[in-house]
Amino acid sequence: MSTDKAFGLALLGLSGVIFTYYTIWALFSPFLPEDAALLAYFPAREWAIRLPALAVCILFGAVGFGMGVVLVKRGRARRGRGRERIL
Repeated sequence: MSTDKAFGLALLGLSGVIFTYYTIWALFSPFLPEDAALLAYFPAREWAIRLPALAVCILFGAVGFGMGVVLVKRGRARRGRGRERIL
C-alpha cells in the first residue's frame, strides 16, 4: 500500500471516529439521564454548538484571508503591468 493510500485511509478512519463521537455527543446525550456514566466521556452540551460555530468562523476567516491575499497580489500585478505600458 502506498503512503498516500495509507494516509488517506488513516484520515478516513479518524473522520469516522470524530463523526461518530460528535453524533453521539450532540444528538443522543440530551436523551440520557443526568447521572448516566456515558456522559462522563463528553464535554458540556453547549460546546456541541460552540465548537462547530467556532470552526465555521475560523474556516470563513481563513478563506476570506486567502481571497484577500490573492486579490491584493492581482491588483499589484495589474498596476505593475500598466506602468510598464506607459513607459
